[in-house]
Amino acid sequence: MVYASRFSRSSYSLKVLADNSYRSISEGRYDVEKEYQLSHEPLSIRKYILRCSHAPLITEVKLSSPTEGNLRASLDETNIASAAQEMADNGAVALSVLTQPHLFSGSIKHLSAIRKCVSVPILMKDIIVSEVQIQSAKKIGADCILLIKSVFDNDLAEGSMEKFSAQAKAKGLSTLVEVHSENEFKEVLKESANYDLIGINNRDLNTFEVDLDVTRRLLMKYDKGKNIIVSESGIKLPNQIVLLKEAGADAFLIGTGIIKSGNISSKVRELYQSF
Repeated sequence: MVYASRFSRSSYSLKVLADNSYRSISEGRYDVEKEYQLSHEPLSIRKYILRCSHAPLITEVKLSSPTEGNLRASLDETNIASAAQEMADNGAVALSVLTQPHLFSGSIKHLSAIRKCVSVPILMKDIIVSEVQIQSAKKIGADCILLIKSVFDNDLAEGSMEKFSAQAKAKGLSTLVEVHSENEFKEVLKESANYDLIGINNRDLNTFEVDLDVTRRLLMKYDKGKNIIVSESGIKLPNQIVLLKEAGADAFLIGTGIIKSGNISSKVRELYQSF
């Protein structure tokens, strides 16, 4: 079910997103039925990024977004796995799969179905607030989970980011830690040995405004060291990828720009061949 039409843009606060995760947990949305449980040896997104000969794309598979509602009329639960396969076949080094039901129309069933048909790493894209979600990620065949620093800094999760990262690694899962501000980026750089990837989200999760210059400003001001930086949100064109690459980004998480394109395969190829 899509809830986007019930909210004004100003209501998409970080707390609303976190509350939706708790709501989904209470509804049993992360309870993995036997048919969706998979035995899977985790893959490293970091390794796939480093060995990519063109633009390392983490393409996102999602049915809707809070700001735009349904993204593609022809995409639904019946063909979401084939859309993911198109992305992997045309250059994506990894896939990001939305599993948050509310506002994003995601499901753990989507990720499980996609895992069965692709051989690239999969990021479980969700607002992680509980170990319940980490356990679910492992059972459905995810390779990596998203940890949003501001969720933990605002005490919206059931534990610390360090604790959740350790829990994920104990299960063989890697972590993509997402930051949105200069202070968050500085703090994560100091603790980066605990995380596999650092994501810089160009979208403010309280206002949902997008500014691609967020990635550029942070990377030009701070030395990323040996960290792998993923620029997230708002990327649609090859020249944007080139500019972000020149600023120091190593990989690019792209969702809406691909899903809303006329042809998923050709759009992924176009972006993959940006450099």
